[in-house]
Amino acid sequence: MSRTANGHRARRIRTLATAGVAAAGLFLVAGCGSDDDGPGEAAGGVPVVKKGKLTTCTHLPYPPFQFEQSGKVVGFDVALIDIVAKNLKVEQEIRDTPFENFKTGAFLNSGECDLAAAGMTITDERKKNVDFSVPYFDATQALLATKKSGVKSLADVKSMKKKLGAQAETTGESYATGQGFDPVAFESSDAVLNGLRTGQVDAVVIDYPVVQGWLKDKANADQFALGQNIETGEQYGFSVKKGNEKLRAAIDKAIKDAKADGTYKKLYEQWIGPLPKGQS
Repeated sequence: MSRTANGHRARRIRTLATAGVAAAGLFLVAGCGSDDDGPGEAAGGVPVVKKGKLTTCTHLPYPPFQFEQSGKVVGFDVALIDIVAKNLKVEQEIRDTPFENFKTGAFLNSGECDLAAAGMTITDERKKNVDFSVPYFDATQALLATKKSGVKSLADVKSMKKKLGAQAETTGESYATGQGFDPVAFESSDAVLNGLRTGQVDAVVIDYPVVQGWLKDKANADQFALGQNIETGEQYGFSVKKGNEKLRAAIDKAIKDAKADGTYKKLYEQWIGPLPKGQS
């Protein structure tokens, strides 16, 4: 998928601690850093924009991939990149940034971040601006509707003349548009869920793992019903600045090793659920 923010939120850049870092406070990034905050080199000669850190750009929240919990940023993406950081003998540091910049590679090109990890679908258009890791997640879209709407499919949305929503600038929104809908666009996944709760829309198209997470909450399960699964053939990847082969290779190795030694399966089950058949 792809996620963006606008207005006031788009002007914010925050640095947050990950679950593996002792300092868990949040703060706005401002002013000039010391020399210790300058560029450095991680194990294996991998360049990093900040000494001793692997700086990750993301856009919060997007559970179960990245979200704040008890003052820390956690999730499936976070856990996988923590493995990369450990291999490089540095610590992951997360920056909450507007997602539209990930599509252009702006924060990577400006040296704000080393990589982007944000539940991002690999597409040919995005490959023009950034280099992707090997795919680390097979994604599908899902339709979630209020129970009172009676909607179970996109065909129902159309025939019953119900309101459809999606997260702005996402592949879910693109899919809905491609099917002839004009979905209400919400800034974030939280806003999508709130749109359902408040009756702004009757149903939404969004990534299936996100829906899975929502329905674990009894209040959501009582109010909403899962409709059709939508197979779109999407795969997520982590992105780096074009030409940053050393970091991309380090990410690829961490993903492949995690799948080979069972770590990937363990993390998948922890943050998402049972690993689908055919995936390792």
